[in-house]
Amino acid sequence: MLEQYKLPYAYDALEPVIDALTVEIHYSKHHATYTKTFNELAEKAGLSGKSAEEILSSLDSVQDTALRNGLRNNGGGYYNHNLYFSTLAPNAGGSPAGILAEKINDAFGNFDEFKEKISNLALTQFGSGWAWLSVTKSGDLVLSQSANQDNPISLGTGNKPIFCIDVWEHAYYLKYKNLRASYIKELFNAVNWNAVSKLYEEAVK
Repeated sequence: MLEQYKLPYAYDALEPVIDALTVEIHYSKHHATYTKTFNELAEKAGLSGKSAEEILSSLDSVQDTALRNGLRNNGGGYYNHNLYFSTLAPNAGGSPAGILAEKINDAFGNFDEFKEKISNLALTQFGSGWAWLSVTKSGDLVLSQSANQDNPISLGTGNKPIFCIDVWEHAYYLKYKNLRASYIKELFNAVNWNAVSKLYEEAVK
């Protein structure tokens, strides 16, 4: 049974960046439904006991088209939101330190350049989707964007996501309405860079 990430903070803890109602609906409705449906589909496909990463990286092995699409959409929704909520925190923001900061500087010039690049990917993703910071097999950092609930794993890149920006409208519309750029800018005030750094370290072990 794949478990939904347990929030270590209250629904209102990310205010004023993200309002309590958005977090509650996003987590307890959208994310919970993806988790439930993914588990049901994994069982139907005979994939119970496998990790989300294993399932999403081997979708081509699922012969039934409808089942494969369901696993892609709900598995992505499960995995993506686990990462999203686990890299946010109250009283967070700032910038990363240590090896992650060094890698960001190496890949993008500096932290501000990184923020500009990933923000632009999030802003220009047409319709629903995500912007990603991922680690390659060689330990380098790369940016990407994806539609719907796809991610670098389901897209077969071989890269490991460590940070994401959710630009589905349910992630921001109650507070920011159509101002996606404002949401993206403010979201950095809730990013837990210590959590992202730990994910980087795990990815390069």
